[in-house]
Amino acid sequence: MSAWFLLAAAIAVEVTASLSLKAALDAPAFYVVVIIGYIASFVLLGLVLRAGIPLGVAYGIWGALGVAATALLAAALFGEPLTPVMLAGLALIVVGVLCVELGSQRAQRKREAS
Repeated sequence: MSAWFLLAAAIAVEVTASLSLKAALDAPAFYVVVIIGYIASFVLLGLVLRAGIPLGVAYGIWGALGVAATALLAAALFGEPLTPVMLAGLALIVVGVLCVELGSQRAQRKREAS
């Protein structure tokens, strides 16, 4: 299984667990989804690391895209506010993740060349 697919799954499960925290306020049964989701997310993140994605890259993408997706979906599902300043912050997060990924690729090529 592709390391990037595992990372996408880890992000999706973590976002589901985070959104379930909000849902659990009205329906406590969602706490089961929260617990299972967070455990599954960390297990998948471990598999991502085992598959060879560097920790800084995997954790950065997992955390940043998780935050961005959670904020966007919370606005869509729960009507939470999403201001222009918040959208700018989310864009900065995505740019930061891209910088980490590009830097990691460059470092890997440099390492392989020496």
